[in-house]
Amino acid sequence: MNASISTPLFATCDLCDAHEADTSGRFRVLPPGLRDFGAVARFCGPVFTLRCPEDNSRVREAVNTPGQGRVLVVDGGGSVRRALVGGNLALAAARNGWAGIVVDGAVRDVAELRAAGIGIRALALMPLRTEKRGEGQQDLAVQIQGVPVRPGDWLYADEDGTVIADRSLL
Repeated sequence: MNASISTPLFATCDLCDAHEADTSGRFRVLPPGLRDFGAVARFCGPVFTLRCPEDNSRVREAVNTPGQGRVLVVDGGGSVRRALVGGNLALAAARNGWAGIVVDGAVRDVAELRAAGIGIRALALMPLRTEKRGEGQQDLAVQIQGVPVRPGDWLYADEDGTVIADRSLL
């Protein structure tokens, strides 16, 4: 379990209430559909982005670097044909100080994901792993279920949902 990451107290409902008049696009809410597959229900941190449909080579590289309390946001294009994160990658992320992982796609090894001790959100479970082609891009603006997410944004996830802001809200 990743005891080095301490999660501040927040509630996405309260954040939404506080920012409901924001029409600037600096505060965004991800649509329902992301399911909780991790051990930590509430997590937040600055965003690091990847775009890698059906190839998790870049995910492996990212989780094996210091996470520094960041949240890895993976734009898998909504594909659920292959799992972009499994137990080994979740464990590496926890060991390296990532606060959580959000995947616009599928994950696998649900028991191992929960045992890793970090927050994980994804669209679905899929037991098939990806092919390793070394493809993907990092640290760029992505779309998660149609919502823009940029490197350095802050992501807040809890039992009620997931919100994105252009700065820390706590």
